[in-house]
Amino acid sequence: MSGSKLLDDSFTRAAPDASPQRATGLADQPLGLTVHTLPSPARAMDAEVRRTGSGRWKMLAVLLVCAAPVLASYFTFYVLRPEGRRNFGELIDPQRPLPEQAVVSLSGQTSSLKALKGQWLLLSVAGGACDEGCSRHLYLQRQLREGLGKDKARVDWVWLIPDTDPVPDQLLPALKDATVLRVDSQTLSNWLAPASAHQLAEHLYLVDPLGNWMMRFPANLDLANAAKVKRDLERLLRASNSWDQPGRAAVTAAGAEHAR
Repeated sequence: MSGSKLLDDSFTRAAPDASPQRATGLADQPLGLTVHTLPSPARAMDAEVRRTGSGRWKMLAVLLVCAAPVLASYFTFYVLRPEGRRNFGELIDPQRPLPEQAVVSLSGQTSSLKALKGQWLLLSVAGGACDEGCSRHLYLQRQLREGLGKDKARVDWVWLIPDTDPVPDQLLPALKDATVLRVDSQTLSNWLAPASAHQLAEHLYLVDPLGNWMMRFPANLDLANAAKVKRDLERLLRASNSWDQPGRAAVTAAGAEHAR
């Protein structure tokens, strides 16, 4: 019994003061509120402008990083050339982009000349009958490409035919790795140009993966000068190695971020 009495006394002492006066005092106390000011329309607009500007600068920085290898390779080749080093081919300035022109393959398939963009192109121009000079150029194109070793996959050799003359049957087996296209003669004349006192068919031409005609080799090349052409090709392939890979899909993705 004494233990129960002690427990009852403990609960009585620990019980909270629930007197009416205390409850009334708490109810009469005012509630505390915090008021936050809203930003003015001008300040909100200014913040949005700053965020938009920051996003644009970040996007520009990303594009510059992507294009840097392309710009660096061209700057190295065209500007930082060591003293005494000369190109065998003549650099074209300004460069001329591939025209938007329909072309037809020997099998009759139609495509666009711009579809050649994405690879280095070693071009020759000659009628379908293919005279001695044409045959020599086709042979040099094939040999120059093969001589590039593993880098040959980055180069296509192309024969552009500005007429409707049939290609000799005996020539067809040698063209299995070539790109042969019939193209409007006026389009070629507006895009490519020979050196003074020479004809269009007397030169080989070089187009970069971005689709720009950028070099013309001397007229009437022969085997004695082929090594000089090869040196120019190797130098350009080294300069573009950081962004140009075999295949049009790879170069299109990298270049557009280069260019482009």
